[in-house]
Amino acid sequence: MPVGTQGSVKTLHPLEVEELGAQIILGNTYHLWLRPGHELIRELGGLHGFSTWQKPILTDSGGFQVWSLAKLRKITEEGVRFQNHLDGSKMLLTPELSMEIQGALGSDIAMLFDECPPYPCDEAYAAKSLALTSRWAKRCKDWITGNDPRSGDGRQHHFGIVQGSTFADLREQSARELVELDFDGYAIGGVSVGEPEHEMFRAIDNAIPFLPTEKPRYAMGLGTPPQILEMIARGVDMFDCVMPTRIARHGMAMTLDGPINIKNLIHARDPRPICESAHPHVAGFSRAYLRHLFRAGEILGLRLLSFHNLHFYLRLVAGAQEAITAGNFAAYKDSFIQRYTRSDSP
Repeated sequence: MPVGTQGSVKTLHPLEVEELGAQIILGNTYHLWLRPGHELIRELGGLHGFSTWQKPILTDSGGFQVWSLAKLRKITEEGVRFQNHLDGSKMLLTPELSMEIQGALGSDIAMLFDECPPYPCDEAYAAKSLALTSRWAKRCKDWITGNDPRSGDGRQHHFGIVQGSTFADLREQSARELVELDFDGYAIGGVSVGEPEHEMFRAIDNAIPFLPTEKPRYAMGLGTPPQILEMIARGVDMFDCVMPTRIARHGMAMTLDGPINIKNLIHARDPRPICESAHPHVAGFSRAYLRHLFRAGEILGLRLLSFHNLHFYLRLVAGAQEAITAGNFAAYKDSFIQRYTRSDSP
């Protein structure tokens, strides 16, 4: 899922994102609540109408952003009190309010409100945090039951978020408790928060076996191309990551031979396209020209690399789907990773 935190995939027109083949994008409850406000978005047609993106949208609950952005915050049974990072005003975000905001945004998939424990943390803290997340999940479920009048294909779907930090027993406990509440899908949260890669994989391994295979399983905030393929091998179905567009704005481009920094001098006279599998929208431009755009501060450079990196990611997962269907995913994964991570990249 390309990330459109503030209702926009940065630098790209919604029609460009659609042209890339994106089926769904991600928006963020916290940011859209603070600016421009969920009631305004509701009045202007919900997030779909407001942004003109007519395909599905998933909204995060805001819990991770409170954890990562708020300068001062206090977690209580009620919710999280924090200072607005825009103007310093005092705010309170509760499980019920998070669901209410996401209902106003009109997203197709809404995430439950959870607490994201930091890394590292001890098991006692992780257990206490998980217990709070589980109680909040029940409150979200109660709010949904009483306040979501939509039914059938048009209703908002809701995903629980597995927490438990790096502790296998807590991950299992969290998954089992969420499944008992019977949500439409399940996410694995609290990963990619500073832990080593092997701990991230362990968190997935410790949760996936306890989540139903007939419902979507979503790893939040991941990851590099090799990480995504490794997660697919473990049974993960959905991903979001700011990486493709974020690194693009700093001149980094994905290629089959690994990422390259287009601003490097080595590309100054390079007539080759950025990647042999580049989208026609980008393939006509040389590496030399792209480097020139970044050195000259031209916005087109950011747009082209953002488009290219999203195309690279979406082709990666489309290739994985094709390989799964053909029964040769393991070979696809190993071949891609071997080439992508070799040390003699151009």
